[in-house]
Amino acid sequence: MSGLSDRILGLGLLVLAVAYGWGAQQWPEPFGGSEGVGPETFPTILSVVLVIGSLYLMLKPDPEALWPWGKTAIELLVAVVVLVIYTSLMEPLGFVVSTTLAVGTLSWRMGAPSGKAFITGLLSAVVVFVLFNYGLSLSLPAGPLEIN
Repeated sequence: MSGLSDRILGLGLLVLAVAYGWGAQQWPEPFGGSEGVGPETFPTILSVVLVIGSLYLMLKPDPEALWPWGKTAIELLVAVVVLVIYTSLMEPLGFVVSTTLAVGTLSWRMGAPSGKAFITGLLSAVVVFVLFNYGLSLSLPAGPLEIN
């Protein structure tokens, strides 16, 4: 059967999307009543996008491809390790610092010069932090940069 690995991946992502969307709906209602944009909004949007993507993978799979070996497989493993470390550092270091490190490291691994990679990481982290905290009123962890 052609595209079996895409279909299996699509099914796994569909299960993840449904679980993630259900989990997003379990957030307690904010103090003072419901709002248009609450803590569940962004995870819900992500789960809908993931459902669409997973259904596409299952319905229109690519022909079977060879799994990467050697340097490509190592780079993929490095990316997964960076993302796992990123999630564990989010609370203690805050969003801006941990995102700068993660995006900078991944950009550098993709071939960008280290200086430009970490500047890109810092700029993207600050833009997303400002957008979420001040534009959408959704707090991201500030870590040691928190101002009381």
